[in-house]
This record gives sequence, structure tokens and C-alpha cells, in this order.
Amino acid sequence: MADGGVGVLAHKASGDLEDIEDGPQVTETENQRVTLTEEDNRRILRKTDLTILPILAWVYFLQILDKTVLGYGAIFGLREDAHLQGNQYSLIGSIAPIAQLAWQPFSSILIIKVPHRILMSVLVLGWGIAQCLTPLCKTFSALLAVRFFLGLFEAGCLPLFSVITAHWYRRSEQPVRVAGWYGTNGLATIFAAALSFGLAKIHSHVLASWQIIFLFTGLMTVVTVPFIYWKLDNNVHSARFLTAEEKLKAIERLRANNNGTSDGEAHKFKWAQVGEVFLDIKTYLFIAMSLANNLGAQVVNTFGPLILSGLGFDNHKTTLLNIPFGAVQYVVILGVAWTSVKLRSGKGFALLIILLPILAGISMLYVLPRDKSHIAPLLVGYYFLAFIFGCNTLVVSWILANTAGSTKSSIMMSLFNAASSAGNIIGPLLFDTADAPAYTPGLKATLGVYSMMAAVVLLQLGNLVLLNKMQEKKRVANGKPAKLHDASMDKKFNAAGAAQAQEGDIGSRAFLDLTDRQNDEFIYVY
Repeated sequence: MADGGVGVLAHKASGDLEDIEDGPQVTETENQRVTLTEEDNRRILRKTDLTILPILAWVYFLQILDKTVLGYGAIFGLREDAHLQGNQYSLIGSIAPIAQLAWQPFSSILIIKVPHRILMSVLVLGWGIAQCLTPLCKTFSALLAVRFFLGLFEAGCLPLFSVITAHWYRRSEQPVRVAGWYGTNGLATIFAAALSFGLAKIHSHVLASWQIIFLFTGLMTVVTVPFIYWKLDNNVHSARFLTAEEKLKAIERLRANNNGTSDGEAHKFKWAQVGEVFLDIKTYLFIAMSLANNLGAQVVNTFGPLILSGLGFDNHKTTLLNIPFGAVQYVVILGVAWTSVKLRSGKGFALLIILLPILAGISMLYVLPRDKSHIAPLLVGYYFLAFIFGCNTLVVSWILANTAGSTKSSIMMSLFNAASSAGNIIGPLLFDTADAPAYTPGLKATLGVYSMMAAVVLLQLGNLVLLNKMQEKKRVANGKPAKLHDASMDKKFNAAGAAQAQEGDIGSRAFLDLTDRQNDEFIYVY
């Protein structure tokens, strides 16, 4: 049993529950209904935000920072010192995602089996050491090796953070919390630009500017590890920042999620749930969104600084011009998350809306000539690309809201990250050094990718509508109301929704580690 469990009750339900692998169980803690007020809900949420969210935000900030400085290393001498030729720089940009892609099957198992505070500490230490070793690399093969290991340890980061978010927050709270840690993309972009600008001013006879940048960011990451191990808790049951009474209420407030998170079952890997992932149509539509968005994002991640320098700016001005880009990025990520919450079930619609400025920005970079008279509109087009990072926030929170079962959720997020890695691998290859400074062929391909993504979002919206209709038919067949109130999407704790959950056995399956298909009370979110 995981930490904090107070016992296990054998629980057997009728119908499809009898066929669940190993017999679903629920802890006494989870089976015990307690009274939860809105004041209790706010207090527990505030404590969770002050303890869990800062760790997620800081560590994700470090991950993005460690990846982002590759672009600044390129403009401060990395390519010349390592004698990179042709598409070798593109391959170095792709090797970390290749490692992530290869490691995803193991990541999904580790997230289930290894306590989160241990797993996160090991991952951060691993990629921090890899970053610290980068200044020693003066050849293409050495850089390739160290970036491979950096990607290997970063592979479990996004799936782990997504699963942690689902374990601690109600579905209505998840988009803003995902934005809270994913939004550090923008902050890392600002910090990386300012840091690289400052460190590049250091004149050293021992280290080149790019070496100083990599060493500094690597050491920042390594010294964070003891803090992570000290502050992070594995789950609600073992939360040291909650009292015994608050733990019961924290579990109760998560009941409406129906995501199958359970103290007794969370560390059991279920192959039946793995099979369901690959038989679920929405899996492939989410994978397509991740692949498309991260393939297109390489126009910013790897080649953003090079595109800016192609507008005629020197290295230092190119670096500084990424600071407002990071600010726009941060505002966009928080803004789209807030909008999706206000729309209640508006993640798909919000995605369609933010694809518009992305398509506009790519089109402007594609058609406008690279001369001084067009610098202002070219910069506007480039800054429109900041909306790219709002897409991933919405897709991650959309997946979390529509996936239940510990193993299924872990596999689903690993597949999302695998698709993301595949996009990161393919993306840099669209931009060849021979196409500098305009990179027109790569921009044309990116335009097509985001057009395809809009079509996939529309297909997913239609699919989720159909799935909810099927869920209603299941409930009627099982003697339940066709329509249920989705209390997990209420902005505040809903006493009426909680009262409905007390009627009959509605809500009793919430912690049985059932998937969204197995639990007829699960409601899909648009």
C-alpha cells in the first residue's frame, strides 16, 4: 500500500466492474464520505497551490531553460567551436527528442511504479549533469552524446507533471495549473535571453561565452535537486502540508473527477488499460495534435534566434528581441487557460481560436521580404508565434480532463510526449542552413502543419460529443439518469453536485481506478 493508506476494503460491484483486472479496490480513506464546504475547498486548494505548484513551475522552468540555451549557444560560437557543418546543428537539436521518444515506454511505467518525489529528483539530477558536461564538448559526436542524455532524463518530465496535476486538482482547476507550470516556457525564454546577453559579456580566457551559458544553467538545475526531494509529496494521502482531516476532505473534493486515482491501486500497472489506450480513437487525435504543434514549434525553439538574426540584427540585439517574445508567450499561455475555464467546456474552441494568430504569423514570415522596410511587420509575425505555446497547454489539460485510470493516464501522457518528441525530431529537419536567412521552405511546411491541426481539433470535438452520447446510453441501461451534473467542472465546490453524488451509488466508483470507458459516470469535456 502507498504511504498514508489506512487499509483496504475489498469492493465488488456488478456489471462491467467484475471484469476489471485484479479486482478494483478502494481504501477506507477514499470510501469514507466527509462533509466538504467551499471554505474547506479554498483552503486545501490554496495549500496545494503554495506547495505543489511552485515545484512544478520551477522544475519545468529549468527544463525549458536548459533546452532553450542551445539556440543562444549557436549564436555565441557553439557552431564554430564544434566545427558543425551542414545539418549537424539540426541533428543536435533533434537528438534530445530522439532520446525522449525512445524512453517513453519506460517513462510510463516509472511514473506508476516509482514515488514521484524520488522520480522527479533523479530526472532533474540527470539532465542537470548532462547540461554541466556540455561545455566540455568540442566535437559534433560529443555534443550529440551529451544532448542525448539530456533528452533521456527530460523524457518523463511532461508526463509526470501532467499526472501530478491530475492527482492533486479538480478538472476545472487543471487548465490554469497546467498553465502555471507550462507557462514558465515564456519566463524561461525571457530569462534565457537576458541571461545569455549578460553572460556573453563576460570575457574569459578559459571558457567561451556559450560554455559559460551551459555551465551556469546546468549548475542551477543540479542545486535544485535537494529542494525537490525535501518539499514534494507523493500523493494526497501522504501530504505533509495537510492535516489528517484535510486529507480526507482533499480526497473528497477530487471525487467528482472520476479519474480513477487511488492510493491502493495507483502503483499497479494494468495491461488492460494499455490496450484500451490503443483502441481509443481520441488517443490518435490527441497524438496528431501533439505531433503537429511540436513539429511547428521548432520554428521558434531551434531556429527562432537564427531567424531574428536573419533580419539584420547582431547577436546581442537578437538575444534581447526574444525577451518580449517570452513575455507574449507567458501572457498567451495564462490567457488561453483562463479563457478555457471561463468557457467551462471550451478547450477545443479555444484551440481553434489561438490557431488563427499562429497561421497569420507564419504567413507573414513566409510572404514578407527580408529588408529593413519590413522589419516591424516581420517582428509582429514572429511574436504571433508565441501563441504556439498556448496550444500545448490546452491539449495537455484536454487530455487530462478526458482520460481516467492510473495506467491509461500515464500511457496517454507518455504517448503525447512521444508525439511531441517526434515533432521535435522532424521539425528542425524542415529548416536547412542552405535556406537561411528566410527559411521559406520550412515556413511553408509549418503553415501546412497548423492547417492540418485545425482539422484534427474539429474531428476531436465531434468524437467527444459522440462519446458522451454513448455514456448516456450506458447510464440509462444501468438504471441511472442519462444526464449527470459534472461537479468537477464547477468553478466552486458545488453542494448540489455533491448531493447528487450521494444519491444511490453515484460517485462510489470514483477511486476504483477505472478508465473513462469503464466508468459510466465519466463525462467527457469539450
